[in-house]
Amino acid sequence: MVTEKKYDLEERTLKFTKACVDLCKIVVKDVINLEFIKQLMRASGSVGANYREANESMSKKDFYHRIKICRKEAKESRYWLEILRHANEKYGEQISGLVDEATQLTKIFGSIIANQP
Repeated sequence: MVTEKKYDLEERTLKFTKACVDLCKIVVKDVINLEFIKQLMRASGSVGANYREANESMSKKDFYHRIKICRKEAKESRYWLEILRHANEKYGEQISGLVDEATQLTKIFGSIIANQP
């Protein structure tokens, strides 16, 4: 059962990053959006990458350190999504779904940290 949950969160973080990629493909590449896109890609990609690293960690200390990074990057992703939503009202509904997902991931990682032994 634990493996199944781990897999689901790995898959969920991957889907989140892919959805951010899809968004970044469609927004206008102007001087305003380009920096926001770069920041969002770094942060959203880091969420899933660090979660996978956490699952391969050699110690509990390293696991929780990686999970804290996941939470931080999910929060940062939410920030850049909110900025992109402001700059691209046309995609507001799509971006709002991603903001919600970033918020949920932040809460999930926060819960993992709060429940550490």
